Amino acid sequence: MAQIDARLREDVHQLGDLLGNTIRIQCGAAFVDKIERIRQGAKASRRGSDGGADPLSETLDHLDEDELLPVARAFNQFLNLANIAEQYHRVRRRGPGEPEPFESRVLAELLQRLLADGHAGEALARQLGRLDIELVLTAHPTEVARRTLIQKYDAIAAQLAARDHSDLSEAERERAKDNLQRLIAEAWHTEEIRRSRPSPVEEAKWGFAVIEHSLWQAVPNFLRQADRALHAATGLRLPLESAPIRFASWMGGDRDGNPNVTAAVTREVLLLARWMAADLYLRDVEQLAASLSMQEASAELRAQVGDSAEPYRSLLKQLRERLRATRSWAQESLQDEPTAAPAVLQDNRELLEPLMLCYRSLHACGMGVIADGPLLDCLRRAVTFGLFLVRLDVRQDASRHAAALNEITDYLGLGRYAEWDEEVRQQFLLGELANRRPLLPMHFRPSAETAEVLATCREVAAAPAASLGSYVISMAGAPSDVLAVQLLLKEAGLQRPMRVVPLFETLADLDQAGPVIDRLLGLKGYRARLQGPQEVMIGYSDSAKDAGTTAAAWAQYRAQEALVQVCAAHQVELLLFHGRGGTVGRGGGPAHAAILSQPPGSVAGRFRTTEQGEMIRFKFGLPDIAEQNLNLYLAAVLEATLQPPPTPEPAWRELMDRLAADGLGAYRGVVREHPQFVEYFRQATPEQELGRLPLGSRPAKRREGGVESLRAIPWIFAWTQTRLMLPAWLGWEYALANALQRGEGELLGQMRERWPFFRTRIDMLEMVLAKADATIAQLYDERLVAAELRPLGEHLRDLLSQAVSAVLGLTGQSRLLAHSPETLEFISVRNTYLDPLHLLQAELLARSRQRENQADSPLEQALLVSVAGIAAGLRNTG
Repeated sequence: MAQIDARLREDVHQLGDLLGNTIRIQCGAAFVDKIERIRQGAKASRRGSDGGADPLSETLDHLDEDELLPVARAFNQFLNLANIAEQYHRVRRRGPGEPEPFESRVLAELLQRLLADGHAGEALARQLGRLDIELVLTAHPTEVARRTLIQKYDAIAAQLAARDHSDLSEAERERAKDNLQRLIAEAWHTEEIRRSRPSPVEEAKWGFAVIEHSLWQAVPNFLRQADRALHAATGLRLPLESAPIRFASWMGGDRDGNPNVTAAVTREVLLLARWMAADLYLRDVEQLAASLSMQEASAELRAQVGDSAEPYRSLLKQLRERLRATRSWAQESLQDEPTAAPAVLQDNRELLEPLMLCYRSLHACGMGVIADGPLLDCLRRAVTFGLFLVRLDVRQDASRHAAALNEITDYLGLGRYAEWDEEVRQQFLLGELANRRPLLPMHFRPSAETAEVLATCREVAAAPAASLGSYVISMAGAPSDVLAVQLLLKEAGLQRPMRVVPLFETLADLDQAGPVIDRLLGLKGYRARLQGPQEVMIGYSDSAKDAGTTAAAWAQYRAQEALVQVCAAHQVELLLFHGRGGTVGRGGGPAHAAILSQPPGSVAGRFRTTEQGEMIRFKFGLPDIAEQNLNLYLAAVLEATLQPPPTPEPAWRELMDRLAADGLGAYRGVVREHPQFVEYFRQATPEQELGRLPLGSRPAKRREGGVESLRAIPWIFAWTQTRLMLPAWLGWEYALANALQRGEGELLGQMRERWPFFRTRIDMLEMVLAKADATIAQLYDERLVAAELRPLGEHLRDLLSQAVSAVLGLTGQSRLLAHSPETLEFISVRNTYLDPLHLLQAELLARSRQRENQADSPLEQALLVSVAGIAAGLRNTG
């Protein structure tokens, strides 16, 4: 087996030792010895030794009540420290002769490859400069670490970087070690888990903190790298006003099933974003005013500031005062509705123009080296983040709009909207959209739910256009769903176009996505209101929960193909919005491979995707890591645009149809049709407990009921905690086995070799199966599941084994991830710390279910810490 890099191993070992020192000081040497016995027992058990497994279980079973929380915390903290070391390892200093990581060189290598394939340099530069990639930050309830602890983890990573120099003196090394010891002690003595659910505003502030502490630095650095790579390949530069990657957010705008997100919350989050943006630019501009002390300036700049001895400072001080006025106005607006003074910045041009003027003047006066420093970085930020930091999306369920219109038409004596068929609805909506008079009388008094829908629409109408992204409609299924939102926005006073985006989520809705958009684009007057691309969101989470990943993945692919064809026929640009999660079961996986596996024509210079929960921290929480991930997105979208993957051959499509049908039947046969499945799920996993833990502002359920009532995130999160990983693979075992039995192994191999879509699905399946563990899942069953339900657990573990056999049969390997031994060792190392947490969690669940516990009791806290530790150890869990 491959060895993990010696430097990474050394970092992990030292962080573990420092954590051990901290625990020893608080809990004593005997407790640390007990932790070590548990760890060694887990290690021996993993190697198949009964001499390790028995003492391990015995030690955990006999933990005193007051030891449960410290033991859970010890293993949780170690897994978080291992994550920090592993993340830092990706961006550590490279020695002479060491290659740069793939993420850092991917764009430069792609540009050289594209040039070699005949693409002209000028065309490449033009395409790169006008890429439109938007990463939409979402707050989902799988980010369980507190913000204060995340900041300590970031500081630990910074200390690892500070000591990563071969020429440090002994005193400097000791100082770095002391700093690490102090930070680890701070983390240990900080409660990991929040005591109460975060509010939507707190979630939004968490998102803003990621921008402030990481992306604010990463974005200009990333663009500087992209500009350097482009210049080296073509001799051309990235235009100053190019922002190939921008950011949007659902935090404070996503009200689908979350009663805590109200119109007032959306308004507050929009104002907080403006405050934060003004504050961040103010810091930049104050530094620029301090450093740009030069006297020589262009006539253009002189015309703005007059005969000033320090013209750049004069101009920047004017901008500084406007930023202060903007920040003060945003602060006051959180409590009141003051009139904005003329000094308040309203349009991004007002921020950009003074910066551009300084930049042009410095270059004109031979001081380009100064212009291309922090001033250029500030300019890049202003283009990327603007005055509003992120564009806020609004999301609401289609049924809420229909209910509001039903109440309105009923009140007006027009009939009941809910009872009208699609044709009648469209006629009514199109008529009202074309009508200049208002639909709602002034004295209309709606119900609370309808009043909230209308209030949200009024906030959308009042907000500056640049502060908003799209209005997303969950569970959309017909053109009337889009028209309904347009009418409600019109009634609220919106007089500008806004992207209203249907989200197709279930298998049936995905199959109908193309025809629905075809009918929508054909409606009279609709195109005039479009003004830009037709955006369509593809739901990965709910489609996978509805149909399993085999059928869902193929339905998502075919829906995108259909949408590309429909929009081409109507001569309308298409913007696909991918609602991916962090897990394979929710469409997750490596972004670079995922983008390159999309249908040809679906990534045409535009790409929009969600980044959720804990994956935001893992991908964008540290500036250097963020730069790498931004590079991957940029290179993948450029490549998918200029060199799209091949169209699948007819034989591949036919086989994929069979795989999807088999996978769907197998998945639903278990999840929907097995009479004991729901009860087994609730006993074998922490699903019920997750619902009452303070993991996010949104309820775990949309409504009362079975699996169908669950949100996709806790559905997958619960299975991940027990390591069965069922949603990510169930259905594939039957689909692949059937294909191999039919003698289609050669065709499957051809698809895997030549079709990026299929190869990526199998790679992601292999990764999730490598993380799955039937032995761990069995332990949960033995401790938690009633005897009459255990045969179902045995059956599911047998299906897991079949899935592994089918993938190995397809890949021709003797073991999963045999081609990636380093990844296997990472998983193996983590298992030593995960196994005790799984065993402890099963014990905690059993104790918790035997008695009523307060949310802040040590037992419940230990349970939540075990959830956090397992999530940290497995990474992409939600």
